[in-house]
Amino acid sequence: MEGNIRGFISYLSEKRDASYNTKISYERDLKKLKEYLEKQGITNVQDVSETSLNSYILYLEKEGKAASTVSRYIASFKGFFEYCLRRGIIAEDPADRLRPPKVEKKFPQILTISETQKLMEEPDVQSDKGIRDRAMLELLYATGIRVSELISLKTEDMNLAMEYVVCHEKSKDRIIPFGTAAKDALIVYLDKTRDNMVGESESEYLFVNCSGKPMSRQGFWKLIKYYADKAGIEKEITPHTFRHSFAAHLLENGADVQSVQKMMGHADISTTQMYVEMQAGNVRDVYKKFHPRS
Repeated sequence: MEGNIRGFISYLSEKRDASYNTKISYERDLKKLKEYLEKQGITNVQDVSETSLNSYILYLEKEGKAASTVSRYIASFKGFFEYCLRRGIIAEDPADRLRPPKVEKKFPQILTISETQKLMEEPDVQSDKGIRDRAMLELLYATGIRVSELISLKTEDMNLAMEYVVCHEKSKDRIIPFGTAAKDALIVYLDKTRDNMVGESESEYLFVNCSGKPMSRQGFWKLIKYYADKAGIEKEITPHTFRHSFAAHLLENGADVQSVQKMMGHADISTTQMYVEMQAGNVRDVYKKFHPRS
């Protein structure tokens, strides 16, 4: 089964153009399934049955896994066994009739506009690190790009004059505009700070750490947590919170869904539609709170 899993992951990369995070998630889920089945004496993919898969799902539920997590596992199984069926590795798909549990729809955490403003004001712009941090936060909020995209940006990916950045994806490049606040913060960072931080490393990356090396996801996550605590924001903030806030604030101020979809890089507009539903939910909450006969 190990070889079949490797083949499936390669297929995701070469034929389906799956993201790195998707491949890692599928591989992790399938390896855990493999370990469980081996304990049940099942080592060949041809011997996996619908009953054995349901047994594993029951095991996950008894372990206290959330419905959303179980749904993700089932999606991994379905993709894998469909691949095996199409390749002629198995004669029947044991995952065909698996159905995910009902998942309560939860909207992502977002910052209010005032919370965002507080966070932006926290970096000490009298220091090189603070200037860099302000530029990173401003650009992240101004574009809604993923943190992985932010820390992968190179100086050549940014056009200050035209006020946009280019994010490189396997299928196509994505051009995202940014505004005056981000532009001003970037100008200060490039004029006063970046050369000091890069030193002799001659890095091509736009943002670097204090050693002149590219920023890491973990380093940026700690940075956001630090400034959120300083700003007194009690919400559980992650780097992705900025991405959600970017989309929600644009739609709140009248942007159309298709434009936001393009900027976010969503393949399916239904993903972007979630933020519209959030706004509708906010309207209902306000109505119930303030209408005298609600």
